[in-house]
Amino acid sequence: MLGLIGRKIGMTQLFADDGTLVPVTAIEAGPCSIVQVKTEERDGYRAVQLGFGRKKAKRSCKPELGHVGRANLDHVPAIVREFKLGADDVLAEDPHTPASPAAAESPPQGVEGAEDEAEAGTAAPEAQQGLRVGQVLTVAMFEEGERVKVTGHTKGRGFQGVVKRHRFGGRPKSHGHPSVRVPGSIGPGTDPSRVIKGRKMAGRMGMERKTIRNLTVVRVDPERNLLFVRGSVPGTRTGWVLVGKQ
Repeated sequence: MLGLIGRKIGMTQLFADDGTLVPVTAIEAGPCSIVQVKTEERDGYRAVQLGFGRKKAKRSCKPELGHVGRANLDHVPAIVREFKLGADDVLAEDPHTPASPAAAESPPQGVEGAEDEAEAGTAAPEAQQGLRVGQVLTVAMFEEGERVKVTGHTKGRGFQGVVKRHRFGGRPKSHGHPSVRVPGSIGPGTDPSRVIKGRKMAGRMGMERKTIRNLTVVRVDPERNLLFVRGSVPGTRTGWVLVGKQ
């Protein structure tokens, strides 16, 4: 499903209408420009490639400059990720043609909020035709109470032992035992006389891709491009996250 690229800001607290204290994570989601549209006819599947942030032109290579140039963008995104489209996401009649400046800022058809603007007559004609290259998606596509999934990389913990990494209980701590946090025997001696693959041992911990599902959107702030979701999400502060619809 369609989503946005964002940056985790941190955790805070919000009060619900009934006075309940709700722990939330603030995410700076979007605005994200559509860099490329993939269709079943050309690529075998439907997806959009979104870009978030800005990167200096001198830090970009020529293929990157040419790629964003075809989308009529004036900057190179700092991060580019792909989102597969669902059945409810509508593509434009010619999604590979860059959108005009007026239509780029308007939510396309198939995104929350576009229908309201279409009824009021404020949406640009091209914006009502669906997703196309060059358009900009914002947090206005999400609604309060909606369920989303957030993907990020967990915090890196470095090289850790089995007690912290795999939650081993450790060895006896009484009677002067010399080593209480060692893993102990790691493989049988007679048969098969080797360490079996997949054995839980000490090693690098964290910095793994993880997705948290069924997170509730508590508040949407389009003016500041902020999205507040209930609970915690993987990653460090200022880390990249992907917020997708479910």
